[in-house]
Amino acid sequence: MIEDTMTLLSLLGRIMRYFLLRPETLFLLCISLALWSYFFHTDEVKTIVKSSRDAVKMVKGKVAEIMQNDRLGGLDVLDAEFSKTWEFKSHNVAVYSIQGRRDHMEDRFEVITDLVNKTHPSIFGIFDGHGGEATEYVKSRLPEVLKQHLQDYEKDKENSVLSYQSILEQQILSIDREMLEKLTVSYDEAGTTCLIALLSDKELTVANVGDSRGVLCDKDGNAIPLSHDHKPYQLKERKRIKRAGGFISFNGSWRVQGILAMSRSLGDYPLKNLNVVIPDPDILSFDLDKLQPEFMILASDGLWDAFSNEEAVRFIKERLDEPHFGAKSIVLQSFYRGCPDNITVMVVKFRNSSRAEEQ
Repeated sequence: MIEDTMTLLSLLGRIMRYFLLRPETLFLLCISLALWSYFFHTDEVKTIVKSSRDAVKMVKGKVAEIMQNDRLGGLDVLDAEFSKTWEFKSHNVAVYSIQGRRDHMEDRFEVITDLVNKTHPSIFGIFDGHGGEATEYVKSRLPEVLKQHLQDYEKDKENSVLSYQSILEQQILSIDREMLEKLTVSYDEAGTTCLIALLSDKELTVANVGDSRGVLCDKDGNAIPLSHDHKPYQLKERKRIKRAGGFISFNGSWRVQGILAMSRSLGDYPLKNLNVVIPDPDILSFDLDKLQPEFMILASDGLWDAFSNEEAVRFIKERLDEPHFGAKSIVLQSFYRGCPDNITVMVVKFRNSSRAEEQ
């Protein structure tokens, strides 16, 4: 045992003499000590280090101030940093929307209700654009067109061959055709997502094109998906794109033809002409008597980059008593978590929930 120890010590001694005591090693060590002594013992460097520390403290203080203002209900500091901050509140629906870290505000939303005469289901829409006039066009046209067709349908519902689902599909595809005709003439390559919910007394119908998303909180607090994102990497979408002669590639995210980060949209006429991006909505219907939901969240993908469905439902459920039903709080929390996108969140409380009845 003693011999083994001596052998090991002898080996270590030879290694030190060979590597550490070589002239080159000693020279580099002296140079390093001299540089360290110079840089970290001059007043200039001390000033730079102190300034950096002060800057870090200032940033931390700024973040703390913003978060404190939010907790207190004041948003003066945050609002001043966004050129576009929108909010909306009416009866059982609230919306909060910020431009965030993007150069332009391309999110839009729409709410159309008739709570008195109930001539049509309530219409709730979220639209997340990517360039040009597509978002504004869909926001201003689609809900109003839907309202007209739904009013006609309600007048003769029993004898009609239509349904909420068929009306949604027909009008979404019709708006897309209109857009392609107008945007192609002006060479406007813009596009937008489209998330539309129709709410009647007993039924909720949701149509989705793109990656805006809806989620519902049922009577047990479970998160029920109201839509499914249309992403290029999904097997069904990838196969369809490949059959059309297109491709997807990764550039920060998976993109159709290396351009668009979603596989379905309204507008985007160059990709529509290639048939690699389509406007076809997925439409789901939900029985409200069965689910007895408390609220639903409709939001652009800025929220879903920072929150899962389940996390968003838990977050809002704890804040339904706030002035915006938690919409403002979750938008700001998404921003604090580093979301780089526009963020728009709509929260709709259902009439049969105990909290909605208190309003």
